Amino acid sequence: MSSAQYGEVSVIWRRFFWVAAIFNFVIGLAGMLTPEATIDARIIGLLVFAFGLIYFLVARDPLRFAPVLWAGVLGKVGVVALLGPDAFRASGDPIIAGVLIGDALFALGFLAFLFTREDAHSGALSE
Repeated sequence: MSSAQYGEVSVIWRRFFWVAAIFNFVIGLAGMLTPEATIDARIIGLLVFAFGLIYFLVARDPLRFAPVLWAGVLGKVGVVALLGPDAFRASGDPIIAGVLIGDALFALGFLAFLFTREDAHSGALSE
């Protein structure tokens, strides 16, 4: 892949988005394929996996697909806000808490990328 495709985005950011994609693929597959998963859990797993596809696209061409990261920020912050209070209680599920910590860290990373990339201050967010 040519460097022109990535513009001035560092390899560190591309790797970060690859890790985000893999994280979502693994969590999504686990949610869909766990034998005791309810239909609701399977649907959530499918949606988590689908967000992994978004991060895969961003990893391949970060500047082009950066605006779709806003959906990822909303999804990850929303999941942390909805599930966090129960997950972080003493009786909460440590696996869910770990996933939520990952989601929070990815949301922070997405925001850092969105607000610091080269075109973020030039009004070229939709290109």
